[in-house]
Amino acid sequence: MKTAKTRQDPDMLTGRVKSIEEKTMQTAKQEVEQLLKNLPDDSSYEDIQYHLYVLEKIKRGQASIAQGKGIGHEAARERLSKWLKP
Repeated sequence: MKTAKTRQDPDMLTGRVKSIEEKTMQTAKQEVEQLLKNLPDDSSYEDIQYHLYVLEKIKRGQASIAQGKGIGHEAARERLSKWLKP
């Protein structure tokens, strides 16, 4: 399935999010147009839905952080240390 290719490459998503973030004050339509321009031509509907889902989750996270609802780096590191043991 083609979806695995794009889902397994976090750098691909990160690059798209950064490129979208750099363009300030875009409408939702403009953001979707930019996302579609950056996706491979052989992307499936499922690929597109997944990338839109990830973009929305990132935007919600950024909004939460801007409102002071996030946790700091050290607190996150402490939480993750329980899961990521060396």
